[in-house]
Amino acid sequence: MTSEEYYGAAFPLLKQGESYLKELIETYPNICGKDELQPILYIKTRIKTPESMMEKLRKRGLREDVHTALQNTHDAIGIRIICSFVEEVYRIADWLEKREDIRMIEKKDYISYPKSNGYRSLHLIIRFAEKDLKNIAAEIQLRTIAIDFWAALEHQMKYKRNVQHEETIRNELKRCVDEIASVDLSMQTIRELLQSDIWEYE
Repeated sequence: MTSEEYYGAAFPLLKQGESYLKELIETYPNICGKDELQPILYIKTRIKTPESMMEKLRKRGLREDVHTALQNTHDAIGIRIICSFVEEVYRIADWLEKREDIRMIEKKDYISYPKSNGYRSLHLIIRFAEKDLKNIAAEIQLRTIAIDFWAALEHQMKYKRNVQHEETIRNELKRCVDEIASVDLSMQTIRELLQSDIWEYE
């Protein structure tokens, strides 16, 4: 089943919302600070596939039709923002929260409060203020590039069947993500030192 078939009349609205959010995020000031490092490295967008959406509803014991999906889930539209530094994650989230064209419904801070597997990301659930899209929700995920690399590998592990040495791999992934988080903070500290002109380079 295609996305067009599953979402039906709602599909054009979902695509409109996806494009709207992507274009909105692209208006975020591209240069921040003296180092001229881009706060946003890249943006990924997607409409949740019918298979993934129906599986999510099935796990919740809900009907698998599109009406139930749009009424009971918030991630039919997904936007992932990959940032250089942790502080940019929070700056962009604050910028989004202050906008009048979207309304923040929920914020889940897995950076300050990581999941048990070590996952660190900031998740925002929003609704659109625009009349045509007012009943449409979207999930925005913000994370650093280092965590995004880890998450891609962890995602493969989650959906791979009959993995040998599964516990060892999970423990190693947890160790790696803790180290990555530490490196993220160290890089942030180094950046702040450079920006404060404590260090001078010839």
